[in-house]
Amino acid sequence: MIKSSVIRVGSRGSALALRQTEEALEQLRPSQPGVDFQVITVHTSGDADQTSSLAEMAPNIGQGVFVKEIEQELLNGNLDMAVHSLKDLPTIQPDGLTLGAVLKRQDPRDVLVNRWDCPLDQLPEGARIGTSSPRRKAQLMDLCPQAEVLPMRGSVLTRLEKAKSEDFDGAVLAAAGLVRLEQTEGIAEYLSAQEFVPPPGQGVLAVEIRDGDQDLRNLLMPLENSESRYAITAERAFLEKLGGGCTLPVGAFARSTGENLLLTIFLASADGKRCFRAKIQGLLHDPLQLAGDAYMALLERGGRQLLR
Repeated sequence: MIKSSVIRVGSRGSALALRQTEEALEQLRPSQPGVDFQVITVHTSGDADQTSSLAEMAPNIGQGVFVKEIEQELLNGNLDMAVHSLKDLPTIQPDGLTLGAVLKRQDPRDVLVNRWDCPLDQLPEGARIGTSSPRRKAQLMDLCPQAEVLPMRGSVLTRLEKAKSEDFDGAVLAAAGLVRLEQTEGIAEYLSAQEFVPPPGQGVLAVEIRDGDQDLRNLLMPLENSESRYAITAERAFLEKLGGGCTLPVGAFARSTGENLLLTIFLASADGKRCFRAKIQGLLHDPLQLAGDAYMALLERGGRQLLR
């Protein structure tokens, strides 16, 4: 039983982060009518720096520039739980914290928006496409070599505005963010997750709590989605296999096919000129084995040189 009638919920302050937090709370409130969920916004270092590229702020993948201040507030006892976009969370959490619930996945794909409202393969020569993600940049260079990829930072709404400004012709963003903000009318193309591979956890919300808080874990049970949990476990375990010091553009996306999981992986050289993709299938209930098999496939099928 929850001892307090007030639960303090941590969130970033952006429009998307607050919408994601509300999405989780909308699913919780019916089963907890006596609980007052108080949303507390925390300013993170990733939000504070709107000029540096993500690669500059977090040269090693998964350093958590959008979550570490929130996690510290959780550890300090100033928050009871926090709602995150799972792709922002490092694969290894700080001691004392755990994922209390993994929600059902929203659309995992990336999308293209551009001033011509055309698909990726029809972008004109020299089209200026913005992204702050090394993974998106590498896949744009591979799949759309005629485009010029330019750095673009800012909130989802800011990047949508920039996408058709005088400095850019378009941008690549996450579908889930545009769906949650009801900004889908400008999408020119939903990019296949098997070809334009998303990062681990894209489209998934997770609730982080202090390890050992069984009452809160029980309260969060209505949010838990086992299919999403298996998928993100495989994706994040593959990323962890690459090592905490990995600085290469990487993607991983798992989807269930009955009793199996199909994991699509992507790895590129730092300059984006060499790319590797592979699909590996394994048992749904053994995502860690699947991640290990994917890593071995990466090494055996030519990815070893990229890691070197």
